[in-house]
Amino acid sequence: MHLHIIGICGTFMGGLAQLARSLGHRVTGCDANVYPPMSDQLLATGIDLIEGFGSEQLSLKPDVWVVGNVARRGQPLIESLLNERQHFCSGPQWMADHLLGQFRVAAVAGTHGKTTTSSLLAFILDDVGLAPGFLIGGVPENFGCSARLGKKGAPFVIEADEYDTAFFDKRSKFLHYRAEVAVLNNLEFDHADIFADLAAIETQFHHWVRTLPSQGRIVCRAREPALQRVLARGCYTPVDWFDDVTGLSVGEDLQTADGYEAFSVLSRGRSVAKVRSTLWGPHNRSNVLAAISAACALGVSLEEACLAISRFRGIKRRMQLRGEVAGIRVFDDFAHHPTAIANTLQGLRRQATGQQRILAVLEPRSNTMKMGVMREALPASLEAADLVFGYEGGLDWSLAQTLAALGDRAHCSHDLDALVAVIVKCARTGDQILVMSNGGFGGVHDKILRSLAQRERA
Repeated sequence: MHLHIIGICGTFMGGLAQLARSLGHRVTGCDANVYPPMSDQLLATGIDLIEGFGSEQLSLKPDVWVVGNVARRGQPLIESLLNERQHFCSGPQWMADHLLGQFRVAAVAGTHGKTTTSSLLAFILDDVGLAPGFLIGGVPENFGCSARLGKKGAPFVIEADEYDTAFFDKRSKFLHYRAEVAVLNNLEFDHADIFADLAAIETQFHHWVRTLPSQGRIVCRAREPALQRVLARGCYTPVDWFDDVTGLSVGEDLQTADGYEAFSVLSRGRSVAKVRSTLWGPHNRSNVLAAISAACALGVSLEEACLAISRFRGIKRRMQLRGEVAGIRVFDDFAHHPTAIANTLQGLRRQATGQQRILAVLEPRSNTMKMGVMREALPASLEAADLVFGYEGGLDWSLAQTLAALGDRAHCSHDLDALVAVIVKCARTGDQILVMSNGGFGGVHDKILRSLAQRERA
């Protein structure tokens, strides 16, 4: 089968392309910006890439056009597909029809922590020898890739995104995945370009829960009112609660060393295991509990799952240390929602010692943030930072005005190079610079590190 994938450089569609290639299909694809690192991964696996959405691509005559949600009406290729009555489907639909039926699907949902929890779960399953497949919206350091086919009949871990499927299918992606185990980690309002309010997102989760098998399992965080409302609307699948005394929960803090957090795990209020994790903060403890609970639902023992966590090395772009110059460390994180920003800062603050300062560097880049829907929550979300540097490029609202409540702790600029100059001028030995964006942020991490090195040489 020849697949031509429209929007191939996104994490999900790029992972789908690699999985299809592993199944022996011929794969080609196009995107508005054919860019690394995904473009490099795709070319290395023999996938041909085309820049743009031109109608001349019809000459490729694939067996099926797989359409990502980057595709829009008005694009020449899309108009030609419709006019020529070509056979096309969405990426999630292709996964359901041609791949996921071979596996025991574990789908991880939630406004926050999907990539971290999916990566943890895939690693636990791999660590105990189950040879899982996965499709993750990030790159776990233990695997070095975002997608892998895995062993037939083994578990397959997939991020269950609530974002819409395609221009012709406005259902959430996760409705296609037919999960055996569904992880519901948290639920807040997000994706304001798709959903009118939190209730609309809850309805999509409700529709998903209605399709889950009675012989499957839901792994759900107990302290989430929105998730409780979802399940109250109708649930036909057994539920394992976590982060609550009725299931797995976090016990006492244990001694930490070498960048690890350590804590006991309680089962129904009784201490049963210890966990050592390189992931910091209460939000990551919840992610760890979710992954352990899901692994247990797939047949892994609690002790094996907890032991595996200590061997997990983290995920690129999730509190990833990008470099250190003159005692100043630069971290990269994907946080872009106010709750995620606050959780990430608090996690880093837990690791800070003595007089170490946190310099937060923020790009409000997601569609929701660009719309300014959550801008009023930003000052409070940044409270744990000593200094805040905001990039205003691409915004039609004033980030500087929004962060005015932080006083002289905040500095904003439309000029990225000028912002870097101010960051470097303010930075001093012992500082931890945390860069937060769901995009490439103009290579700001390397710019900061280079400027710090130049300052040091001078």
